[in-house]
Amino acid sequence: MELEAISGAAAVALTSTIVFLLIAKTWNAISRSIASAPNFSDRIMHEAAQRFRDELDRLTKSQSTYLCGILVFVMLFIAAYVLQAKHLFAGYPSWQLYLQLGFLLLVFGFAVFSLMKTVRLRYQMKFLRDANVAIGHQLQQVSAEGTRVFHDVGTSAGTVDHVVVGQKGLYAINVVARRSSKIAHARLRENNIEYSNGSAVQPIVEINAKTSRLQKDFRELLGHKVRVRSVIAVPGWDIDEQSSDEHLLVNERTIAMLGGWKDKSDNLMNEDVAALQAELMSRCARG
Repeated sequence: MELEAISGAAAVALTSTIVFLLIAKTWNAISRSIASAPNFSDRIMHEAAQRFRDELDRLTKSQSTYLCGILVFVMLFIAAYVLQAKHLFAGYPSWQLYLQLGFLLLVFGFAVFSLMKTVRLRYQMKFLRDANVAIGHQLQQVSAEGTRVFHDVGTSAGTVDHVVVGQKGLYAINVVARRSSKIAHARLRENNIEYSNGSAVQPIVEINAKTSRLQKDFRELLGHKVRVRSVIAVPGWDIDEQSSDEHLLVNERTIAMLGGWKDKSDNLMNEDVAALQAELMSRCARG
């Protein structure tokens, strides 16, 4: 009976595929655990978009695992069908075979759904990584003697994408990654980023919280008030205007403008710069 042949082949293929996925997932988890702490971790700093790099790597492995699982299922299904796996369910009533086949299709559908979800997340994560890398690399060009750039700086309010520390001031750069069209304009009004003449609005409440938290942390470390200037980078968008003096809106081509956004009150003493850089090195170490 054809139904018996299909059910038998699907049962063999699915069982073997589940075992394969369990082994693969376990191995991936063990690999991440073993490789979680690099050598010389106290001297290796976060690279630009480090958290997005790590998440993209995890999603890439997960995507490969699901793709391999589907390939294993198809190959084993064909092999089991050819080798007459129908004998496994010979004599079973049709309703049981249909019930089992429905369950197998449900499991297979869930696997395909998980793969599609992973592919979509990986696509978005790749864009976030590239946007942050573009800004991080441009920031290296504004670095001068005594000025350092740190990436993925953690605070209790969230992660600041990039922090610039030097004698001429402190800058917290947060990247807002949004896909743009051919005609792409962004502007900053009050506490919102407006895209393409008001077609979309994005609040910057979280950016305000992260910058304020970082400024408070630095004040507690140094024992006196310091100002952390907030820079918002929107890669791929042309900047129209901004009506706020609290933030500087830039893209990957105009990020160098932050070097001119300062006044004398932003200047820091050498010992303050050294203390801040030491603190950020501790926060951004890979260990």
